[in-house]
Amino acid sequence: MTLPAGIERHDFDGETGLATRGSPVYGEPTDGEWRRWDPHRSKLGAMLELGMDTGLDGGETVLYLGAAAGTTVSHVADFAGPTYAVEFAPRPLRDLLSAADDRDHLFPLLKDARRPETYAHVVEPVDVLVQDVATRGQARVAALNRQFLTDDGRLLAAIKARSEDVTAAPEAVFEDVVAELDDHYEILETERLTPYHEDHLGVVAQPR
Repeated sequence: MTLPAGIERHDFDGETGLATRGSPVYGEPTDGEWRRWDPHRSKLGAMLELGMDTGLDGGETVLYLGAAAGTTVSHVADFAGPTYAVEFAPRPLRDLLSAADDRDHLFPLLKDARRPETYAHVVEPVDVLVQDVATRGQARVAALNRQFLTDDGRLLAAIKARSEDVTAAPEAVFEDVVAELDDHYEILETERLTPYHEDHLGVVAQPR
């Protein structure tokens, strides 16, 4: 699979892995200006490592939901265009702000992804919606934020089974979430994110 512009494979301590060019954020190994994108720490990194067809080319405008401390969204901002990073919790936002210090097109937003009306005045139309939220109702979050996606845009979602229902079998949870997503998105690809993340499903979709 061809990687998007701005993502390469580099050798880190004898192991080849994904890398983006930017300043380190979470203690990841570096190779000159390039830093390791650890798929064990990043669901989107795992989707790329597993060869999922994300539709990313590089340079896209991105809305990232569930940015946390910036581990993944900092890599995204290294190869994408304007990147809006929504995070609900104040504590990780401090680390996210630090990651944004030398990334002038990474825009942290202390907002709730379940309430897109609170940031609709800030976020422009985007080519890619990346979703990694630990909340019940993940399909609803994707539906609510569909308004920001261009008609030919992409949803790249990591569905967490345990966030939906800690007692149900993950396969049953994934089936329900994908069925609900299907009301608003055309599902292009799904794949379990093992061995990098247990009980997670990667989803690539486009708006209906």
